[in-house]
Amino acid sequence: MRVLAVGDMHLPFVHPMYLKFCQDLRKLWSCDRVVLIGDVVDAHALSFWDTDPNGLSAEQEAIEVLESLSAWKKAFPDALVCIGNHDERHFRKARKSGIPDRYLRTYNEIYGTPTWDWAFDHHVDGVLYTHGTGCSGKDAAINLAIQKRCNLVMGHTHTWGGVKYHCNESSRIFGLNTGCGIDVSAYAFAYGAHLPNRPTLGAGIIIDGKEAYFEPMAINEGEAYHRSEKSGKG
Repeated sequence: MRVLAVGDMHLPFVHPMYLKFCQDLRKLWSCDRVVLIGDVVDAHALSFWDTDPNGLSAEQEAIEVLESLSAWKKAFPDALVCIGNHDERHFRKARKSGIPDRYLRTYNEIYGTPTWDWAFDHHVDGVLYTHGTGCSGKDAAINLAIQKRCNLVMGHTHTWGGVKYHCNESSRIFGLNTGCGIDVSAYAFAYGAHLPNRPTLGAGIIIDGKEAYFEPMAINEGEAYHRSEKSGKG
């Protein structure tokens, strides 16, 4: 099986060309399974950290998420979805307020995705797909793969994208970080505006559970997926 692993999207703050990029990768690599690696939504207004007072309210953000999500549902109707730390922000807020899960809707009910399979982990061809909550650093994916001792795909660490392999006397495994698909100019990511490291946009390709590749997304002016904020042209 050929799997397209889509990086963190953080709707509605996704890069305007990321969906097209992912659709093109699926066609280019003839992928027959799609995994969304988590943080499908940002939920900035529900953050436990300081939020932008000029930004969208929680309700407005939710409405924009549903609007932007419609194209993704149409493009990938049978996706496997790894639940990320941003995806579960509303559950964490509810628990902090003492509201049990029985009073809350499921992810499929909230986002109208009855054919999406939401779970913290997914296994396809022996590969573990997980968001990577709690992991950090440039070697996060391979370190977690070594801990689990299996081939592993994760997102979460926006700055890093790529594949590393590790061998011991009995096996060879890979750790793939998908990068992400965020719009770095969005106010939700203002915390990183002055950091030396910036998000690496891209996605992963996994073939038969044995080979892994990272596909970086072109974002510089003159490259295939660059779009000027002013002109709106590709």
